[in-house]
Amino acid sequence: MATPRRRTRVHSSELAESFVARRHQLRLTHAELALLAGVGRSTVQALEGGKDSVQLDGAIAMADALGCRITLNNPSDIPVPPLDPR
Repeated sequence: MATPRRRTRVHSSELAESFVARRHQLRLTHAELALLAGVGRSTVQALEGGKDSVQLDGAIAMADALGCRITLNNPSDIPVPPLDPR
């Protein structure tokens, strides 16, 4: 059986920094991004603040509104492709 790994805030803070940087590039406020993404301003603030328990659908909606995608990478930083739906 695999040993569970403890979550680190490093990953959530990297994600938060990426969202903040992109929002600033687009010159959007929290309120504007929330409106574009269809989420509450508190969701934007929570994700950008590095909160670990932000809902995935909100994060995906924000990424989409920012013209970005959230991808899963392996430990070597290589994107993991989605499963073939065959």
